[in-house]
Amino acid sequence: MRRIPFAGKWAVAVATVAPFVVPVGAAQADDETITWRVQSHWPSASTSYEASLVKLRDELYERTDGRLELELYEAGQLFGTDEIWSAVERGVVEMGTGSPFFWRDRLSLAGVASGLPFSFEEIWEAVYFYEHMGFREMIQEEAAEYGVFYHPEKLLTQDIVVSEPIESLEDFQGMRISTAGFGATMLSEAGAAAQWVDGEELYQALSTGVVDGGHWGAFQGADSMSLYEVAPYHVQPSFSVSDDTWIINQEAMEALPEEVYDELRATLQKHFWERTNEYIYEEQMTREAVTTEQGVEINHLPDEVHDHLVETSESLWDDIAAESDEAEEAVAMLRGFLENMGRLD
Repeated sequence: MRRIPFAGKWAVAVATVAPFVVPVGAAQADDETITWRVQSHWPSASTSYEASLVKLRDELYERTDGRLELELYEAGQLFGTDEIWSAVERGVVEMGTGSPFFWRDRLSLAGVASGLPFSFEEIWEAVYFYEHMGFREMIQEEAAEYGVFYHPEKLLTQDIVVSEPIESLEDFQGMRISTAGFGATMLSEAGAAAQWVDGEELYQALSTGVVDGGHWGAFQGADSMSLYEVAPYHVQPSFSVSDDTWIINQEAMEALPEEVYDELRATLQKHFWERTNEYIYEEQMTREAVTTEQGVEINHLPDEVHDHLVETSESLWDDIAAESDEAEEAVAMLRGFLENMGRLD
């Protein structure tokens, strides 16, 4: 049996508890073509559908000599976004994509992974937290308790676009903003009316005034979904950094031939670094393009609004920490990191 290895002290923790689920059937033959169904949370219009999901499919097919083939389903084709985790956990589909704020009912660490608002200011800071401070291993261990392998696809900023600029606290309070997870809690506590609208419905919700603002990633996401046509004000600074994520049924993964399994693990990690770096670069290019060619305006939050959101956010971090011992440790790690960066007293 193969175990999914973790690094550092978390490897020790995993070694002392129950091992990962052993597949019920025998491992698949080395020369067998294995087809996995992948339910995406990205609509095909989203830039990440092609740049992330199609790219991974093609790379895995090539690196495994055609032995692992991903059958892709865009958002909503087989399951709704909030059903993807359950479908993967039960093995109805072998693989899915998503954002951790959809999985807070399963993972106490999802509140941290979905981006504690106004914590990280740059993507590299979140990369350091995940890869060097051990957060990735922490959340992988928690997901493994459900028979699910969790691997960040990339780290990205979460920015709000709005149909009218926010120029005062009065403008902000009462705005209907599409978001989810801890961000929704923070915005609601700060006086906005937060609600979730699926990505494939967000353009219509903005164009008809169902919501006044929302987010789908940052510049690239908003541009790929044509959101600037109906919400031409891009709010800065980013309110969080979170991950997009691959989730894989553990039994399906363990049943892979060893060479295919190894290629999958290596490709996921390679993809993470490539897509995170590519995302940072493409964000700058897209920002330049939409502001110069489409007339998108950067809406810098007034100090009174920014300070109010930061204060509201920090007051809620303790709620996340209280969800589990692991969450308490993760929030403490985050606070220590921010103190070292000079951003917390």
